[in-house]
Amino acid sequence: MAQGKRISVDIDDGALEAIKALGAAAKAARTAAGESQGAAGARLGVHVQTIARIESGEPGVAIGHVFGMLALYGIRPGLPGGPSPS
Repeated sequence: MAQGKRISVDIDDGALEAIKALGAAAKAARTAAGESQGAAGARLGVHVQTIARIESGEPGVAIGHVFGMLALYGIRPGLPGGPSPS
């Protein structure tokens, strides 16, 4: 069963792992860029707590925020089983 805020259904373990992997990738990119969570939040227009939730892989974060943060650092994830974005 998923642990997190604002979700009302169980999430498959594979999906939870993918969410955590996206969060880890976002954190790695942010730290490699030498930015704080506060700086990332300011750039994305969200509270620093949202950045922390993204990086921890919390499943209740809005997908737009997750993909927005990844885009800030040039990460373009593909969907499992689907074509990678070009």
